[in-house]
Amino acid sequence: MIQVALASYGMSGKVFHAPLIAAHPSFQLSTILERHRNDAVEDYPEVATVRQYDDLLQDEQIDLIVVNTPNAYHFDMTKAALQAGKHVVVEKPFTNTLDEAKELIALAKQQNLLLTVFQNRRLDSDFLTVQKVLEQQLCGRVVEYEAHYDRYRNYIQPDTWKEESGPGSGILYNLGSHMIDQALVLFGMPQSLFAKLSTQRAGGKAPDAYHLILSYPDKQITLKSSYLVRDEGPRYKILGDLGTFTKYGLDRQEDDLKVGKIPGEDNWGSESEAIWGTLDTEINGLAFRGKIASEAGNYLAYYDNLAQAIESKAQLLVPAEEGAQVIHLIDLAYESHESGRELAVNFEL
Repeated sequence: MIQVALASYGMSGKVFHAPLIAAHPSFQLSTILERHRNDAVEDYPEVATVRQYDDLLQDEQIDLIVVNTPNAYHFDMTKAALQAGKHVVVEKPFTNTLDEAKELIALAKQQNLLLTVFQNRRLDSDFLTVQKVLEQQLCGRVVEYEAHYDRYRNYIQPDTWKEESGPGSGILYNLGSHMIDQALVLFGMPQSLFAKLSTQRAGGKAPDAYHLILSYPDKQITLKSSYLVRDEGPRYKILGDLGTFTKYGLDRQEDDLKVGKIPGEDNWGSESEAIWGTLDTEINGLAFRGKIASEAGNYLAYYDNLAQAIESKAQLLVPAEEGAQVIHLIDLAYESHESGRELAVNFEL
């Protein structure tokens, strides 16, 4: 079995990685780094707990380290893991700068190790459904795609680095890295980008809202997020020359993981029919309007793919190079906001 260590046991370790790894037959969760608390011991008494990152690096039995620490530590900890001969999963966002991403990609290649970014939102039920609608061209030629990832929290959450000013903080690195990644999966790199960032809540120290426009030769992509959306609108809207697809609601896997449900159990990731998307279109000359059954979400598929990639049986679902593309567009978004200009996208590794 592939021996795995978690570099921290905060929200992402407790809710996402530990349950997914523990549920997967190809992986064994062998070690968890928890510097001060003892939550991991209570949740996984059979798993070793350590207090220092060096303990993970020096353990020759560990094959894979999950770097799920705050963004500011991603680069240094990933670099150290690769130098120690470990495969690495990095939480999104990959790094804080494109130069950091390039250095890690080069190091992974030099060491002949796998380096991947945990973009679990590629495996949300709603996004998988959107992919299917586009692949089957159910809206015809797409001219516009709009996605929202909104929340309502009208106060600044205390004691969280994501709400503080500093490298890698703010909503664009947090939720925006998911939305940008999804857009790139669907449409590839845009020709240009325009962005407006803002801090909408009183006392905010980092951006908590964004509006990105990604322009392509034949379509426009809009990505929006805010913490002040009390009455949420559609998550996705696709406009094509034959029809429109509209999708409300959010994938249920995160909520299920939070209450201790086991990944992979019956009906895992299945959405309620109440939030299935609506398709209003024309198919082979016939008008159609109705609900489209949502695909089942499956975060466990990320680790399915990773196990196969480690065994040289598959290409990585989320290679580090794609994580670098997201960081490049985040960098451009900040530059566009500060300059007030639409910027051309020229990406090279």
